[in-house]
Amino acid sequence: MSLIQDNNINIQQAVPFFWVTNIEASMPYYVNGLGFTITNRWVDDGKTRWCWLQRDSAALMLQELQKDVQHVDVPSEKKRTGVSVYFICKDALALYREFVSKNVVVTKPFVGNGMWVISLRDPDGYDLHFESSTNVPEETLYVEEEHS
Repeated sequence: MSLIQDNNINIQQAVPFFWVTNIEASMPYYVNGLGFTITNRWVDDGKTRWCWLQRDSAALMLQELQKDVQHVDVPSEKKRTGVSVYFICKDALALYREFVSKNVVVTKPFVGNGMWVISLRDPDGYDLHFESSTNVPEETLYVEEEHS
């Protein structure tokens, strides 16, 4: 993790923390599907309970809900609503092609607010979006190149 070394900057990074129902299913989704690397983890009694995932300058954390422990302020339903995470990228279309090649379910890219947008939902229902700037007209849908 590289942090900015400017003494005038206090807050250096925001890292989403996702409570997940099955960390053994979520870790491969993020690592094998989305290309993140596990850079830190908490292993308890031989089982990963928490991990820090990193890809380039973006990070997120996962922790499994334990059935025998009460978690404060964690919704009981699987579908997470109200929060979306946006990753601002150099080339969202390259990520789209990468994710599709790994059989990750992802929306067809479109242009919104001057950016290519691709969206997906993780195994616990968290909405993830990857965006990159473009000059392509608003609401343009991505057309994959035909390979002969």
